[in-house]
Amino acid sequence: MTDSSSVSPVTSDLAFTRTDPRGTVAEPAYGGALSFMRRRYTRDLAGADLAVMGVPFDLAVSGRSGARLGPRAVRAASAHIAWSPPWPWPVDPYETLSVVDCGDCFFDPGYPAEVPAAITDAARAVLAQETGLLTLGGDHFVTLPLLRAHAEKFGPLSLVQFDAHSDTWADKPGRIDHGTMIWHAVREGLVVPARSVQVGIRTHNPDPLGFHVIDAREVHRSGPEAVAARVRDIVGDHAAYLTFDIDALDPSCAPGTGTPVIGGLSTWQAQDILRGLEGIRLAGMDVVEVAPAHDVSEITALAAATLANDLVCLFAAGRG
Repeated sequence: MTDSSSVSPVTSDLAFTRTDPRGTVAEPAYGGALSFMRRRYTRDLAGADLAVMGVPFDLAVSGRSGARLGPRAVRAASAHIAWSPPWPWPVDPYETLSVVDCGDCFFDPGYPAEVPAAITDAARAVLAQETGLLTLGGDHFVTLPLLRAHAEKFGPLSLVQFDAHSDTWADKPGRIDHGTMIWHAVREGLVVPARSVQVGIRTHNPDPLGFHVIDAREVHRSGPEAVAARVRDIVGDHAAYLTFDIDALDPSCAPGTGTPVIGGLSTWQAQDILRGLEGIRLAGMDVVEVAPAHDVSEITALAAATLANDLVCLFAAGRG
């Protein structure tokens, strides 16, 4: 960890002035550019191990809107935890990885039919640089175009989905909906349900499409360690995409989301499960459905930022 006293006022605001992509430097949480974890803003991914990209999209919601502001809120909340290596991970990923914030995916919301391809193209461009991708949503639909780009590179994926909803309800081809995109992903062959798992589910769906389901009751009864062991067993050594819908958390921990459901995971349960997944082959990841207009004291954004930071740690551990 770099001593913050060595950073002069002239060279602070590391989102712009950072010359070494690695390392952690303490800066005031209340000022500066809102890059994720104070990483450097850049579109130049040469040498970057991991890029963080926002997708400010919420035209597919079935409940409360506002997730388009999620990437900004998560970046702002991440400033509160960017002063120190992540606890209690044994290694600081920002010392071992070159992590940058490449800004947001651009699209014209006036042409909603063109948005999925724009998201896929943006993800494809990052992956083409042999750079990993952490995406901040946006509503959960954005996972579908992201999966398309990742499946192109890694082949059919194992999916690890933290969610209150299965998002496998049947749909019609071409529809944009944040509750059916996993159904589309299965139909397109992007994910393999037999080696995929959904964690925290607590809404009814008569057809799980072959996914392993660890519902919220099982999480509470079995505990994070057992859940993590089961997820690792299901995924095996296959390339996995991890998507974390913030409504997997109980509304007491994450009220700022579009479709909250009581009885969910606590933040400590979610973190313990993620920490127990060390060793899985993480091909890509996202944190979605943060809707700051419905938040209370920014606790949802803080939870999302911290969980996203845990995903960076998990990504780093998988490369070790």
